[in-house]
Amino acid sequence: MSNSIVIFEYTLPSFADEIFTRFGKGKRHAAILYAEFFRYGKFLKKVEKEAISLALQIIQVTDTTLPSLSLKTEEGDTTKFLLRHNGGLESESVIIPMKSGMTLCISSQVGCKMGCAFCETGKLGLLRSFSAKEIVQQVFFAKFVCNAPIRNLVFMGMGEPFDNWEEVKQAINILLDPRGFGFGPSRITVSTSGDVEGIYRFMKEMPSAVNLAVSVNAPNDEIRNRIMPVNKTWNMKALKEALEAYCQDPRREILVEYVLLQGINDSLECADELASYLEGLSVKVNLIPYNSQRKERFSAPSLEDQQAFSKRLQKKGYQTLLRANKGNGIMAACGQLGNIEQRQLLLRQKRQSLPIL
Repeated sequence: MSNSIVIFEYTLPSFADEIFTRFGKGKRHAAILYAEFFRYGKFLKKVEKEAISLALQIIQVTDTTLPSLSLKTEEGDTTKFLLRHNGGLESESVIIPMKSGMTLCISSQVGCKMGCAFCETGKLGLLRSFSAKEIVQQVFFAKFVCNAPIRNLVFMGMGEPFDNWEEVKQAINILLDPRGFGFGPSRITVSTSGDVEGIYRFMKEMPSAVNLAVSVNAPNDEIRNRIMPVNKTWNMKALKEALEAYCQDPRREILVEYVLLQGINDSLECADELASYLEGLSVKVNLIPYNSQRKERFSAPSLEDQQAFSKRLQKKGYQTLLRANKGNGIMAACGQLGNIEQRQLLLRQKRQSLPIL
């Protein structure tokens, strides 16, 4: 659609402003149509009869095209879908049933440059960052094509959100717009591997009710350096200082994510050291047993050891959640997203673009 306005890129005020720039009028009708589209998944043309021609003009210049579905798999109530975007690269998103309602796990990039040793996505490297439009389209697809009553959004799919912050921030603003999707701030969680500069930006630029999750995954620098390269840029001391600053607002609480790796970070001594590290912070601890990958480097502790680690933290006064595996069989669980065909596609494209010598 040439010279079109891609609705997925706009909040309601900015969409109305763009329509006014095009037509010299139509702000009110643009607002009605925008609200309809994000509430019902389509335009219902709820406008006055005398203004129907203007409404139709607005609809005609508005691009609502979705990327194509390239894969959809299900395991129980868990659904993973891949959307193919421009250039052939795909976003991977997962719809997960939770006690608090259906949760959509969103990707902000194809691949990731952080290189966490236990994560399938990190093996791809960073192939491309998604635009705000491509992020919002994942939510729209889940809600209106998969017909999933999405209540919570977590930026825990492929990619480091703070490595693509401007686009992620714009996507969140669109998702928060009360006359659009209308997600409450407390229903959105942004997860980081420990990008300290990103945490400070997040504090300044997001409502305090938007949640922060941090992948800690180790009780000390020695272990974290081995499994998370980000720790060599921002060590645990720098990370703790950022988290302390974040928690100065009493309304804020951090979800600490901790992937349990057998023989590496799962001992009771590690639990004690982690408890000391988190002292003074307002946190909940999300314990995630390692999920299987294509080429195994690690294994999950036994259920007995997982529960012992959790109980040790609880005795230290921390609220913990020991995650059950959901979507493991369809490579949809934590740390499993990352289609190797993505890298192969990009390599083919690069080879095709090389000049012939």
